[in-house]
Amino acid sequence: MLSSLLVDESTSTITAGMTDVLLCALVSLILGMVVAYVHMFRNVYTKNFVITLAVLPVLVQLVIMLVNGNLGTGVAVLGAFSLIRFRSVAGSSREITSIFWSMGIGLATGMGYIGYVVLFSAVTGAFLLLLNVLKFGENNKVAERELKVTIPEDLDYPGLFDDLFEKYAYQVVTDSVRTTNMGSLYELRYHVKLKDIQLEKQLIDEIRVRNGNLPIISGKVSTNKDEL
Repeated sequence: MLSSLLVDESTSTITAGMTDVLLCALVSLILGMVVAYVHMFRNVYTKNFVITLAVLPVLVQLVIMLVNGNLGTGVAVLGAFSLIRFRSVAGSSREITSIFWSMGIGLATGMGYIGYVVLFSAVTGAFLLLLNVLKFGENNKVAERELKVTIPEDLDYPGLFDDLFEKYAYQVVTDSVRTTNMGSLYELRYHVKLKDIQLEKQLIDEIRVRNGNLPIISGKVSTNKDEL
């Protein structure tokens, strides 16, 4: 079941017929669609990317069949993939996972291991879907926020909110301080790691008492930590 369709086990030579090649290509296309659908499940994606995921296995299969054990061709293919790498933009961790999965399917079908790749694609796809359904790795309480607080110029801002941050946050870093409104106001920017996202409103309300009800902005941190 897990042996190669394209390699004679007794002689270790490739004996691929047109029927076997077409069968491998069909499996690559089907499993490529599986990868694309799993990637789209509860995820933000683009049309071009999911089409690429669907087509990538059969393209990798084509390359592997062309190499066919030839060292010189293998080195040339490696150089071509390295050029593509330097012309690509870093994606999210989930995108990288889907790309590796698609390439793994192409490698397996290119060597004829259809039963092997179908089995492990089923396990991988089911596992990824299960993790997403169970919301594995999500933390609904701890959250990072970029906090912008406006205060009047007569307030001494160093240590002004330390007791509140100690009460509501694990960690606070002062990113910047700048003057606004012709120097009559200060804008303080903090990077805050909240203990509980549900208490964000209470923190803002207590800060409003001290800054004279001037504008306060709490938003998501712009840094993308999901990249690989």
